[in-house]
Amino acid sequence: MKQLIVILIITAAFFMAKAQTKTIYLWPEGVPGSIENRGFIETTDSLDNWIKTRFVTNPRFDFYPAKKELATSTAVVVCPGGGYWGIAIDHEGKQTAEWLNSIGISAFVLKYRLPDDAIMKDKTEGPLQDAQQAIRIIRRRAKEWNIDPAKIGIMGYSAGGHLASTLSTHYDDNVYEPEDGTSARPDFSILIYPVITMDKTYTHMGSREALLGKNPTEELVKRFSNELQVNSKTPPAFLVHSLDDGAVPYLNSVNYTLALRKHNVPCELHLYEQGGHGYGLGRSDKTESSWPGACRKWLESHGLVK
Repeated sequence: MKQLIVILIITAAFFMAKAQTKTIYLWPEGVPGSIENRGFIETTDSLDNWIKTRFVTNPRFDFYPAKKELATSTAVVVCPGGGYWGIAIDHEGKQTAEWLNSIGISAFVLKYRLPDDAIMKDKTEGPLQDAQQAIRIIRRRAKEWNIDPAKIGIMGYSAGGHLASTLSTHYDDNVYEPEDGTSARPDFSILIYPVITMDKTYTHMGSREALLGKNPTEELVKRFSNELQVNSKTPPAFLVHSLDDGAVPYLNSVNYTLALRKHNVPCELHLYEQGGHGYGLGRSDKTESSWPGACRKWLESHGLVK
């Protein structure tokens, strides 16, 4: 009998947790610039100890509202990484949302379209369309969701960091026709081991090829090298990188920071001796595991959490 009660409690807790998460589709009236391809079927499975989602054709976000007793009215759109090939939906998505909730921030884990000529008329703009739309939806519904429309940030890991920094520097790009004048500009960004540049000397080549193709024009490379697109209106940023990152060189974060400093945009960069790449919230045996605490302090200093 006791065992049955325990099972019922666990089951109830599971369904309560699921009920707290809402899924919001970005384009209920149709995805802009899309190409119908019935061969594209969304999948989520495990590979090399990370859970990935692929072949997204109907982009959306999972909404994790902060608990009322902790809520700060701040919100963050989370863009998991995956080389613009997959979306690391668990350790860079769900787990991050739960951490944000723990410090009073409502989280929106974005399942964005991965660039692909088979489903997009212009694959370079597909992810940016989704990110712009996500911010606009949250800002329009801010009152309904107990969010301050001036406290909506973007967060990204690796290639998701490229998307987050792209939104931070291209929020005004006319990549689709919005329904109203709601701004897509994030109020701040959190960039964790981000791809920033498309310059082949220090980009992540897999992300570059997925987004721009094998032989992009110099103009296209410069457009999506976000360290070159920073100006005085670029949102403040908190950045994290490890010096031994063998996938995305730390110069991506360094050069974005230098560009922000040049334009007097508030920013903070943490470079860790070890950590490598893809560690999400951190590994307990490495120094990079301290970044969430440092990020919280930065958020506090900007009046975004208590």
